Amino acid sequence: MMERLERWKPALPRIWLYLLSGLMWSAVGLMLCTLAYGWLIQVEVLNALLLAAAGILLGTVIYRFGFLGLAIKNINRIHLLPEKACLFAFQEWKSYPLIAVMIALGITLRHSPIPKPYLAVLYIGIGLGLFLASLQYYFFLIKRRESQTETISEQEFRGH
Repeated sequence: MMERLERWKPALPRIWLYLLSGLMWSAVGLMLCTLAYGWLIQVEVLNALLLAAAGILLGTVIYRFGFLGLAIKNINRIHLLPEKACLFAFQEWKSYPLIAVMIALGITLRHSPIPKPYLAVLYIGIGLGLFLASLQYYFFLIKRRESQTETISEQEFRGH
């Protein structure tokens, strides 16, 4: 029975999971920043610049103290998977409920009475953090191609 089910598992080489993770993080990050941009262009330029700067600062903090470590942990987790792994293993299984909660929270916030320009700060922060962290997947793939490296540490990306 398990052999029959195994035939239907959408498996692909592990290298594609790194790329899929990076693309997913990049796409979501860019989508959030695009939404924020749409809200900020409706505001006076000086206010929009101040709010965008606050979002960029928040995004840098979120990247450094949140998403960078998650991306590195995920890259190393993918390395431990079999050479051919399930397409959906690009994220940990326990991450999927969290992703659903974050999507629901985003929808709730967008429909809340919070002014969109203030919400843009949070969207830029999370979007930029995700996008910057997505670069770790691409850096890893480049580095892996050059040196056949299989895992990475945070220090490697900070140049230590």
